[in-house]
Amino acid sequence: MRGLMMDKPLLISSLIDYAEEYHGTTEIVSRTVEGPIHTYTYAEAAKRARQLANALIALGVGPGDRIGTVAWNGYRHFEIYYATSGMGAICHTINPRLFPPQISYIINHAEDSYLFVDLTFVPLLEGIAEQLTGVKGIVVMTDRDHMPESKLPNLLCYETLVRSHSDQYEWPRLDEWTASSLCYTSGTTGNPKGVLYSHRSTVLHSYAVALPDALDLSSRDAVMPVVPMFHVNAWGLPYACPMTGAKLVFPGAKMDGASLHELMELGSVTVSAGVPTIWAGLIRYMQENGKTFSTLKRTIVGGSAAPRAMIETFQDEFGVELLHAWGMTETSPIGSVSRLKPGMENRSEDERMAVRAKQGRPLFGIRMKIADDEGKPLPHDGVAFGHLKVTGPWVCARYFKETTPSSHDDEGWFSTGDVATIDADGFMQITDRSKDVIKSGGEWISSIDLENTAVAHPDVVEAAAIGIAHPKWDERPLLVVIARPGSGLTRESLLAFFEGKIAKWWLPDDIVFVEELPHTATGKLLKTRLREQFKDYRLPTAAE
Repeated sequence: MRGLMMDKPLLISSLIDYAEEYHGTTEIVSRTVEGPIHTYTYAEAAKRARQLANALIALGVGPGDRIGTVAWNGYRHFEIYYATSGMGAICHTINPRLFPPQISYIINHAEDSYLFVDLTFVPLLEGIAEQLTGVKGIVVMTDRDHMPESKLPNLLCYETLVRSHSDQYEWPRLDEWTASSLCYTSGTTGNPKGVLYSHRSTVLHSYAVALPDALDLSSRDAVMPVVPMFHVNAWGLPYACPMTGAKLVFPGAKMDGASLHELMELGSVTVSAGVPTIWAGLIRYMQENGKTFSTLKRTIVGGSAAPRAMIETFQDEFGVELLHAWGMTETSPIGSVSRLKPGMENRSEDERMAVRAKQGRPLFGIRMKIADDEGKPLPHDGVAFGHLKVTGPWVCARYFKETTPSSHDDEGWFSTGDVATIDADGFMQITDRSKDVIKSGGEWISSIDLENTAVAHPDVVEAAAIGIAHPKWDERPLLVVIARPGSGLTRESLLAFFEGKIAKWWLPDDIVFVEELPHTATGKLLKTRLREQFKDYRLPTAAE
């Protein structure tokens, strides 16, 4: 027997409709590429999204067509999110930090019909334009006064396009399984792979991340997504904020500590989200300039693990709660958030911090397990660590244009490529990427634990641990470190710092100091390049 409930599909257009009707005066603040701060409301954003939808239809864009964006976090990008998905097209966000050949591959593989580009990235597209054979036109996200001189074919002005069309448009009633947006992951081998989200998965993900034990969003919050809108849809915040009526503050292209702090204060930001490297830069600026936060209450960290020292600095120096979150492009992306369970507040500070340093418990809808190399389940005891697998309604079933799943087991669980532990309370902790774990004498050493211990030293700016070939132990850890300028940090003093913090047999066999470390397009340590750089490195213990 079927229930007698109304048949109302879960659609992205319903989010902006809700924000317009019930939170129409709530502000969206943006630092523009042109320079000035732009402020308007959800009601105005909804109106302009409808105008843009009409403009896309006039250009011949239809259901299922892919619309690419190469843009920063800003109000125009927000409008594109809703106009494209709302009308039945697909919003394809493109990471401009990838190498140009990867970008052209992604655009061609997605078969983007139009591209929307911020002024910053016009030269990037000029360099690959000849390779983009399927693109019908490029829309520069600016007004007529700021249109660049460019030889790009079929160049259009965003503001002219939007303002020349009516705001009268009724969003179509789509099947909620209709594709809504497309993101490509750079965390795979070979060419980037596309993850195709649906309206249903996006709305369900928005519900989940807004819950109190997740990001705890409400209309009383002002949220600044520092994580780019071209990186897994800014972790879903451009959807979850309209759903809850939260104010949005977009930082644009300026990600330095001074600019972020200025905008946080201007926008009365209460919640922010970004990767550890961004927060490390903000912390340095705050400390060096004696700054404080007037309104910021909590910040969410993802992309890679935040060291304990960062959690403590936000808490003890600035009174800001740092929440670990975990996810991937393939999980929309948020799968877990680390919030203490009732009763844990009675534990010691060290015990509470150990829990907060984990990536957290799954959100409702997400299930997790860990398995050994043969796929056999491992216990959730907080000790055993194995390959992390997940399933849920906002986890990809297969990659875009892939006929059969390549990253799923026989039961349909997605293999994340992470190595993790799960404790008896359900808290998951990433100990490594499968390809980065250091295998010494048949046992695994967590490179992330070594790195987090290293950066807890006040004279360490950043650290990376990699496995180096060893004649006896197969691999042993090498720690590559950026030291704080003028600190005089030595190999011996840093090794001494590790004593009592890790198992003795995990202790790095050597430490190398460098000026900089390589990073991926999403800000993660690029260990493949480090392993290539140090492939012939001989550890001092190799002769033992």
